[in-house]
Amino acid sequence: MQSTQLNQPASTSPDRSYHLDEWSKGYRSLQEEHDYWIDDIEGQIPPDLHGTLFRNGPGLLDINGQRVRHPFDGDGMVCAITFQEGRAHFRNRFVKTQGYLEEQEAGKILYRGVFGTQKVGGWLANLLDTRLKNIANTNVIYWGGKLLALWEAAEPHRLDPATLETLGLDYLDGTLKPGSAFAAHPRVDPSCALEDGNPCLVNFAIKPGLSTSITIYELDGSGKVVRQHSHAVPGFAFIHDFAITPNYCIFFQSAVSFNPLPYLLGWKGAGECITVRSDQPSRAIFIPRHGSEPVQIIPVEAGFIFHHANAFEQDGKLYVDSICYAQLPSVEPGADYLAVKFEKLDPGQLWRFQFDLKTQQVVPQLVDPRCCEFPVVHPDRVGRPNRYTYMGAAHAPSGNAPLQAILKQDWETGDRLLWSAAPHGFVSEPVFVPRPNSTIEDDGWVLTLVFDGQQERSELVILDAPTLQPVARLKLKHHVPYGLHGSFTPHCFGV
Repeated sequence: MQSTQLNQPASTSPDRSYHLDEWSKGYRSLQEEHDYWIDDIEGQIPPDLHGTLFRNGPGLLDINGQRVRHPFDGDGMVCAITFQEGRAHFRNRFVKTQGYLEEQEAGKILYRGVFGTQKVGGWLANLLDTRLKNIANTNVIYWGGKLLALWEAAEPHRLDPATLETLGLDYLDGTLKPGSAFAAHPRVDPSCALEDGNPCLVNFAIKPGLSTSITIYELDGSGKVVRQHSHAVPGFAFIHDFAITPNYCIFFQSAVSFNPLPYLLGWKGAGECITVRSDQPSRAIFIPRHGSEPVQIIPVEAGFIFHHANAFEQDGKLYVDSICYAQLPSVEPGADYLAVKFEKLDPGQLWRFQFDLKTQQVVPQLVDPRCCEFPVVHPDRVGRPNRYTYMGAAHAPSGNAPLQAILKQDWETGDRLLWSAAPHGFVSEPVFVPRPNSTIEDDGWVLTLVFDGQQERSELVILDAPTLQPVARLKLKHHVPYGLHGSFTPHCFGV
């Protein structure tokens, strides 16, 4: 494992940097719930790294051996790694949703999944069954004294931050109604003008249809919803993430169509009924956070976007950095996602879009052709110009492949650093943790869970953010299935 400049070719790199059978082992359920101090450590945990890393993702990928059709349908499992005085403690718990408890008691799948999981019995058993199981598997954030497990199609679940035990659905003090959505990609504005320069949490909810309703929520530091407004945009929208600036919430509405008939007839999951319209452009939607300025919609050639890195306003322009795909990544009908042919799928790539809202002009720029995902920035730079972006990346500079590396993009110089866990390691979303009291943007650490396909164990790797050199590797006693999103809080819980 080493850090290299990307413009220096690696002469010893194999044609394929991974073994598919090793990668696929990371999609095994973790049935056990653990609670222990991590004592198998290479290197040293930085003594000023203090707080809790929370991670969420599908931890249960089968019920009594009946596998889910797609990992996004797996039940949520939250992990907490707490750092205190140079030590680290690990804990994991499943989010005890109503559907999770029902299926554990029944010993079989009782709910269809959005991404194709079906109940036993063929199409007839699934006909007209449109019930949703809130799987709470996408993100987890500590805000306003609450730890919330998020899944974008339903309400949050509140957890005890010390024990991770599930406390139940949380309706944000009555703001949400039963069945309401609350997205899994909140953004924290580090200095909100309407909160006297204090941070606020910004999130959204999508209600798709022939026209789509987007509701914006802003929560103050106590967790109270202090601003809420809804807007209708034309057409069906499948939106997972958004970006913010001090003045705007920005959404990219990919050109897709939705045919509900196969879903209603019990043939497919709802997510499998979405088709990308490559003959039509995407639409960038700019919703003002404050005031009565109208919503603006600008056509843009952007392909399909799951995640945005950041957005900011500068010199009369608005910039959005995003991971773009030529087509929506999908599994072929009847195919096994564990046998996916990466080389046949379009890679996600880092793009920058420059918008002029006055002239409605947009300038797209491919920043790096390397396959990448899960971009993050310093928390104080969210919605502001940032110099550095960190993301998961493929080991090789071209083509599509599993994420095995962490990439650091320097927007000022154009330089890039890469730390790779290949050939046996597979990384998760990086989380940037600033060094306390530092004013230097990249002074801190990058945390990433790495699954070792050869050892069939996971480890938390702590990288020095300026150099991407590993300073510590915390080896867990088991594997953690590939997760989705997480967050870090300076609060220490459960130790």
